[in-house]
Amino acid sequence: MRSAAITPTKIEEPAVSAPLRVLHVTPTFYPATYWGGPIFSTRAVCDGVAGEPGIAVRVLTTDAAGPRPSDRVAERRTTFPAGYDVIYARRVAGRDVAPGLLARLLPAVAKADIVHLTATYSFPTLPTLAACRALGKPVVWSPRGAIQARLEWSEAVSGAKVRFEQAARMLAPQRTVLHVTAPVEAELTARAMPGLTVETIPNSVEIPGTPSTFPRSAPGARPLRLMFLSRVHEKKGCDLLIEALAGVPDATLDIYGYGEPDYVAALRQRAGTCGVADRVTFHGHVDGAARDAAYRAADLFVLPSHSENFGNVIAEALAFAVPVVTTTATPWEEIARRGCGAWVAPEAGAVRDAIARLTDADLAAMGQRGRAFMEAAFSSTVTARAMAALYRRLAGSC
Repeated sequence: MRSAAITPTKIEEPAVSAPLRVLHVTPTFYPATYWGGPIFSTRAVCDGVAGEPGIAVRVLTTDAAGPRPSDRVAERRTTFPAGYDVIYARRVAGRDVAPGLLARLLPAVAKADIVHLTATYSFPTLPTLAACRALGKPVVWSPRGAIQARLEWSEAVSGAKVRFEQAARMLAPQRTVLHVTAPVEAELTARAMPGLTVETIPNSVEIPGTPSTFPRSAPGARPLRLMFLSRVHEKKGCDLLIEALAGVPDATLDIYGYGEPDYVAALRQRAGTCGVADRVTFHGHVDGAARDAAYRAADLFVLPSHSENFGNVIAEALAFAVPVVTTTATPWEEIARRGCGAWVAPEAGAVRDAIARLTDADLAAMGQRGRAFMEAAFSSTVTARAMAALYRRLAGSC
């Protein structure tokens, strides 16, 4: 499926009439970075709107920091630098089953003017919608690409998920807006959730350092340093990337991110079968300074995904002035238009040809164009103001 391109959000800042109390309910929250891009983008939303005049944010979540029961966020309650409190209820089962979250939910919703719900097929989703309906509270609901993935990626098809969506539609308050991050997600989410309003506000990206600190290899330099950073999962197309690497002999590949052990083992075996095991390095999860260093060390970022509602790591790579190769299953056609990467079919041959074509390109110049694109279109200020305006409009406070 051909994805619609991401474009900047333009919105006029409304006048602020009174403080607005926002409750953000999400199954996992920073520093639970095991769960990938949505953890960073959800925190960015909370940080951004907490800095807007007249808005008070509070987060209710679980302490789940990974798949094992022992993977926990240490804090029970903390105040983030942006000035909002986060309450971490204890996860007792599954990915995000936390009775303590339910115990706190109804009183927290009652105190809020608007509730922002993040995630879809998760423990807090239906109870949060039900509480908001019962108390007449408006909801901004961010499915984070899950509904889109269910529709466009065959591996995500599930009758249970369809029934979950049906229940969610029944429980959603009249004043519910589905927040999506790109036009293709808007189209598919609206198809699956008829009757609910959908609004597109893209994620923001942090612009690090200065352009001069991120040199790329000179045209034709060997070896070309390829980078993948995301959840190591079938949906992300790691197998396509390894197969593509076999057709680009003068390149190495660094893979960063968590993955199920069996799947990572299968990828290692595939690398051996393709004859590239000595050119592929699996680094596991990286965060903070190590994550930044990984971007700085790369010549080309590759995400051959089968489904993305946004693709935070694409925006991050461009912000670090790293050109990107990604697929038409992501909403990033603009990178090809702006000359900062390639947007190709989610097929090993297409990914291979794009990498080979860029081997002799001026990657430094491409990277600077990508960085300028991020600075102009996806600043945190633009996104925060758009989200704050949505809150105020939906709550009827402006």
